Amino acid sequence: MEEFEVVSRVDRKVSTGEQVLIMAINYVGPTFIKVSAKRDVKDHTTVKSDGKKCYFGTELLGDVVLLKSGSDVAVNTGYDVKYTGGYSLDGKTVYLDEHFPPILKIQGKDIDARKTIGLHHELPEKWMSDEDYEYPYAHEVATGIEKKYVESLGVTWKAYCDEVDKHLRQVYKHTLEKSPPSLDLAPYLYCRDREALGEIRKSES
Repeated sequence: MEEFEVVSRVDRKVSTGEQVLIMAINYVGPTFIKVSAKRDVKDHTTVKSDGKKCYFGTELLGDVVLLKSGSDVAVNTGYDVKYTGGYSLDGKTVYLDEHFPPILKIQGKDIDARKTIGLHHELPEKWMSDEDYEYPYAHEVATGIEKKYVESLGVTWKAYCDEVDKHLRQVYKHTLEKSPPSLDLAPYLYCRDREALGEIRKSES
């Protein structure tokens, strides 16, 4: 069974009484599950799942009602992406700006930004957004997943962020020429970033 970290919970009323919807993510895959649970557990609690049932220790919490996996998602580096990363409306593709180096050299290791930024940040952010969480919280959860994955590779979060920030500054200098036609605009709309939205729409035409 895989271990998951609980990232959010939602109370709901159902015909059988009080239930809780639990959202949890395994940072390794990454993998996302939504569980119809019999009782609540705290955020950051570790639970286990076989993809069908979810357990807290040996206690059965409930059924997995939704499972999403990073293994089903493509990473596309062939477009200009405002602020470097993004995702498609259907969640089947994540994007990394074509000017951002796919491999980063950090503390003597090759770190694949298509995985750290694409699959372990943009994708969890999309998963949370699709569950109707607002962008700031979705971004916060995604950053936590990205951090855990990066540190599991044997580099420090500070060294990673320093290297990423260096390349972000270079990417931000580029004018958008070809944005993904299926780019999810929810983060830009939430932030009311009219300048970014204008650039994206112009580069799509």
